[in-house]
Amino acid sequence: MHVKLEEHVQPELKTKELITEKTRYYCKCGPKVVANFFLTLFPVLQWLPRYKIKQYLPGDITSGIIVGIVTIPQSIAYSLLANQDPIYGLYTNFFCCIIYFLTATSRHNCVGTYGVLCLMVGDSVNKQLKAAGYITDGTTSTVVNSTLTNGTICDKSCYAITVATSLTFIVGVYQILMGIFQLGFISMYLSEPLLSGFVTGSSLTILTSQMKYLLGLKIPRRDGAGALVFTWIDIFSYIKTTNICDLVTSIVAIMTIVPVKEINDRFKSKMKIPFPVELIVIIVATLVSHYFKFNTNYKSSVCGTIPTGFKTPKLPDWNLISSVAADAVPIAIIGFAMTVSLAEIFAKKYGYTIGTNQEMIAIGMCNLIPSFFSCFTSCAALAKSLLRESTGANTQLTGIISSAVLLLVLLAIAPLFYSLQNCVLGVITICSLRGALRKFADTPKMWRISKIDTVVWWVSMLASSLISTEIGLLVAVCFSMLCVILRTQRPRATLLGKVSGTEIYEDQFTYKELNTIPYVKIFRFDASLYYANKDYFRKALYSKTGINPSLVAALQKKANNRFIARFNLIKTVQNPQKASRTPVPQLDIHSLIIDCGAMQFIDSVGLGILKEVRKDFEEIGVEVFLVNCNPSVRHSLNDGGYFSNTSGDVELLAFHSVHDAVTFAERKFHEKQKEIQLRDNAFSFDPVQAISDDLNN
Repeated sequence: MHVKLEEHVQPELKTKELITEKTRYYCKCGPKVVANFFLTLFPVLQWLPRYKIKQYLPGDITSGIIVGIVTIPQSIAYSLLANQDPIYGLYTNFFCCIIYFLTATSRHNCVGTYGVLCLMVGDSVNKQLKAAGYITDGTTSTVVNSTLTNGTICDKSCYAITVATSLTFIVGVYQILMGIFQLGFISMYLSEPLLSGFVTGSSLTILTSQMKYLLGLKIPRRDGAGALVFTWIDIFSYIKTTNICDLVTSIVAIMTIVPVKEINDRFKSKMKIPFPVELIVIIVATLVSHYFKFNTNYKSSVCGTIPTGFKTPKLPDWNLISSVAADAVPIAIIGFAMTVSLAEIFAKKYGYTIGTNQEMIAIGMCNLIPSFFSCFTSCAALAKSLLRESTGANTQLTGIISSAVLLLVLLAIAPLFYSLQNCVLGVITICSLRGALRKFADTPKMWRISKIDTVVWWVSMLASSLISTEIGLLVAVCFSMLCVILRTQRPRATLLGKVSGTEIYEDQFTYKELNTIPYVKIFRFDASLYYANKDYFRKALYSKTGINPSLVAALQKKANNRFIARFNLIKTVQNPQKASRTPVPQLDIHSLIIDCGAMQFIDSVGLGILKEVRKDFEEIGVEVFLVNCNPSVRHSLNDGGYFSNTSGDVELLAFHSVHDAVTFAERKFHEKQKEIQLRDNAFSFDPVQAISDDLNN
């Protein structure tokens, strides 16, 4: 049965009328539009009035306090990773939690300092410190060209946070623009294996950068290509200068933190509140360092003075914007990719909806506004988000509770961390990488599932660790896209067979006991047909069907010519059997069906290939039919003139199912055979013999 569908008539879009209609709507519903705008920009206005105090508040308070306590040591530790003083990590987590509470749609994301972003920020800051003339050997700092516009002298620490805030400002601008113009599709190019490999490779770089704190070495911070290798060379070169006090403290801290965190992970279903081992270690280490005077007696590196209160808001340094604009691109992409992916995971798990573009705007606001308050780049952190979820968080109000805990530290407790050793902060940073480093153990399972995804993971991991984080991300994205292109260039191509007793057709080379249709070949190409795979399509079609129509046509023509020549020379050739040994090709096919179900589109080159294939096969007496063409492919075929030379109904060359095409091909072949038989009988009819037979009868 042939189905001919009539398409909907698409209305013509007139720009002038559309603009007039939109203008009239906005003028008529102005206040309502403004209200909807603010409700969309600040989702807290929608869910906070419906907040269920008895149901939600206990869990939010508990989770907020726990996350706030865990955030304290991480804020200080990640500040060193970002090449900043400890106080700026506390500022970052405090402000971004409040802003995310106001602007986010995710209930469980915990926004704050994230190891990978801190590493990228630290690399950018280090480059600008070198460009400004600061000596970044870890021991001294000289001020060269460091006079600010207001005439005050800015030392290394001041210039570092100036670079970080300028970088954070432009990152926030990028992310807000992505949200406004709905560019969230960019995150689709960051596949899960790519992101996982990138995070693991960056974790190796983070681990390497923290080794100097664990050993108490005075070595410069490396950046650029090969920084990981050069850093390890520096570590082994300076290994003789290891500070024994820092080394012993690091070993004790590791032996304390790792087992307790393993216990927390193993019994997290039974423990309502995980044991805050990092905070306990920081308190004990600070007290021991203070009373035994590690800094004075053993030259151990400590945090130093951490001021209380907040700094005066100030604008970013506009002269630095052009210098850090390129570094901000990968940071912005990674930041919103991590935030949106985590938000989608939690939303799916707990059955609520999020706004992807609003999440991008929210994380952009969490970077743009705090950049005026001496903060560096932030995004949703996986470990803290999982902790917030596991401790009973119900809404974004948890962020306000965590900010209150950080506020207490900022106003009163921060100076007490003066004697805290930097090696303890390095241990906390390294111990937080356990989850990312465990991904190495998952690669065998990943290899069994998808070899290409495993290769993408390893390329992403090696590129981000051995080259640099920014270039490594670019290499990983390019390689991942190359893998996609290669998949479409050489997709699976096969012949289909019929499942007995059904109208289902499946891969002959995958499933057993499939029936082949006599004299009909059903070819399936599992990709769109375009310029990059046109040659492979033709080659696979000829290989699977076992027929090269051009070669068959040439052999048929050659055999016919030899037959004519031999017929004319019968009287002169003594052995006519040797006049020609060219056999006439015998075809076991009368119809070729091409299943286009996997073709999302066909470009002009692919359309040309289909035309050539159809023409070549029809020259040797084989009909070509297309099946399962989607509307866009049908439009391309119609507009490209694929049916222009067709006599009769064009729908007879493009069917909606394989079974319809097979039935039609068999019926058409049988009808043609009957016509040939009737014609042969007419030519072989002898009227005299017929009369004689009648008389005898």
